[in-house]
Amino acid sequence: MRPLALLMPFALAACVEVESPPDPGIIAPPLPPEDSCGASQLQGLRGQSEDVLQTMKFGGPVRIIQPGMAVTMDYNPARLNIEIDESGKIHRISCG
Repeated sequence: MRPLALLMPFALAACVEVESPPDPGIIAPPLPPEDSCGASQLQGLRGQSEDVLQTMKFGGPVRIIQPGMAVTMDYNPARLNIEIDESGKIHRISCG
C-alpha cells in the first residue's frame, strides 16, 4: 500500500492540464519607423561643435546628452537624441 501512496502524486500530476502555447495568430504592434524623428537628415552635424545646435530650431522634442549625464530609459520615437562627446563635438544623432 505504501508504494501505491508514493506513486499517487505522480499519477495526479499527469492529469493536470498543461498551459497551451500562445496563439500564433496574435501579431505584435508594428515598430515605429527607424527615422521617426528625422535623425537621418541631421547626420551631417556629426563631428561639429555643439554650439551649432543653439542656432537650430527643431520640430519636436530634443534631448542633448552631455558626457556622463544621466538619462531616462524611456523610448520616445519622436524624440531626437543628440549625444555630445568629451571634446564638445556632436558624436551621435538618433531617435528615441
